[in-house]
Amino acid sequence: MLSSWQKNPWRTTIAFAIAFFMLTLILTLHRYYTFYASFDQGIFNQVFWNGTHGRFFQSSLSSTLSTNVVHNGEVPSTSYHRLGQHFTPALLLWLPIYALFPWPVTLTIFQVTLVTGAGLVLYILARQHLSGELSAAIAIGYYGANAIIGPTLSNFADNCQIPLFVFTLLLAMEKGWWRLFWFLAVCILAVRADGGISLFGVGAYMVLSRRFPRAGLAACTLGFGYMLVLTNLIMPLFSEDISRRFMLERFGQYVDKDEATTLDILWAFISQPWLVLVELLTPFDRKIRYLLGQWLPFAFVPAFSGAAWAIAGFPLLAIFLQQGQSPLAINIRYAMTVVPGLCYGTILWWSGRQDILNAPLGEFLARARKSIAALISKIPLLSFQGAKLEREANPKVLKISMKRFWTICICLSILFSITSNPNRTFYFLIPDSIDPWVYVSLPRQWQHSSVIYSFLAKIPADKSVAATTYIVPHLSGRREIVRFPSLLLRNDRGVVISMEYAIADLWQFQQYLPAFKHDRRLLDASATVIERVYANGDYGIKGFKDGVILMQRDTESDPTAVAAWQAYRQEIEPLLRELNRDG
Repeated sequence: MLSSWQKNPWRTTIAFAIAFFMLTLILTLHRYYTFYASFDQGIFNQVFWNGTHGRFFQSSLSSTLSTNVVHNGEVPSTSYHRLGQHFTPALLLWLPIYALFPWPVTLTIFQVTLVTGAGLVLYILARQHLSGELSAAIAIGYYGANAIIGPTLSNFADNCQIPLFVFTLLLAMEKGWWRLFWFLAVCILAVRADGGISLFGVGAYMVLSRRFPRAGLAACTLGFGYMLVLTNLIMPLFSEDISRRFMLERFGQYVDKDEATTLDILWAFISQPWLVLVELLTPFDRKIRYLLGQWLPFAFVPAFSGAAWAIAGFPLLAIFLQQGQSPLAINIRYAMTVVPGLCYGTILWWSGRQDILNAPLGEFLARARKSIAALISKIPLLSFQGAKLEREANPKVLKISMKRFWTICICLSILFSITSNPNRTFYFLIPDSIDPWVYVSLPRQWQHSSVIYSFLAKIPADKSVAATTYIVPHLSGRREIVRFPSLLLRNDRGVVISMEYAIADLWQFQQYLPAFKHDRRLLDASATVIERVYANGDYGIKGFKDGVILMQRDTESDPTAVAAWQAYRQEIEPLLRELNRDG
């Protein structure tokens, strides 16, 4: 891999960019068309679709996740503004393109394009300090990073804009293009509220490095002030989600309240330093693995780069202080915000050490230890230990070259990205569970998908619909849609209505329920609702095949479909009873 870096590094970088673009695009499109794209893809598509009709940032799908629905038990609404959950005006930048191609897969293409383009900007940024060979190495490390591959192979997420915006902002800083710098700073803030954390990290580096202290202080002030004003004054104008849901879901362990603002959480951090320290370090093994996964594609250089800690440290801090399992998942969107700081820190570390790229690994380790010693020496309480470490840094010289070691690191990162089966993208290659066995083959999923498409063709584009999670994205380009088993929605006239159509993929739940309790609950709840609305005469069963059911409100049922549904109901009933008994 590395032998080609030296010959024509820019061409090599473009080749890797094209390979990354093509492979991730093929895989994500396949994921979408075989019904593995899920709810968030539908939310963003509906937000874009509503935007093209002048109803900016409204989403009935997002409404189903709002505190009004989750905590107050209200009915979802078509006029709900998502800006109360996530303030994302940067999406307007891509709305004109979406208006030309108003389909869910357009968002997938957006994401892959933005992430791929960021790698090319990274190469140009690296060339401000490094040779073409090293610049290509860092760009290839970016394309091979688990924290880039995993989120790219997921649903569309607003964080996919962060690498491109941050790399371009850093390039503008290097070039002294301050108008572009501040424009990109605004773009980063517009991605979402926590974009202020990324900007604050860049500002902190500018101050601590003493390169641009005044601009850095302004960036820190802008990023921090924006987050406080936005989350405490602006977002609450749209809904109470930020204080009643998101702050508690992420940082509820620090407060003992039914709601909390960002100011409450900040005060909790200040007043409970020991709790913050415990949360920061535990679970220790998972957080170490997370850091190793982030550092791996860059040959662990960010671990001893002061610039990397300055810029990426704040997004990392926000991740490490959250509760729950998902923040530490390197395959989801949060991980992507850490990567720009790691890349830039890697660039700056190599800027004075380019001679050791072709040297033995031992030389690299010696330089690394000196970097660690220098970092520790800057901490007053640890200055003696830092000096001691530097004196003792005399590693045994290893024969493997640093270039080959870096190649191994990138290959391992790509391998781990694939074997982790990010967002079930490789469901047809990698089982989701070994014991019990959970696996869906490619031919079987294609066969099942054809059944779903045949039912989707019977749902008019202008009708209201309820659909299960993996069908939602395909139907999300409409005003009135909720996630099944919900069937109610408050329309634009303020009237609560039942969805005219309902489509549910029970077969998908059935495949995963032996190992996943969530799918078991969904199958049980969906079957219960179907049986109830059919028995009450509210909905007629218009089609049932291969575990997929299509219903229509206030219509007669198809006898063949009813018979197929009842046979399937009897088939799954013993399974559900057994699984519920086992807990």
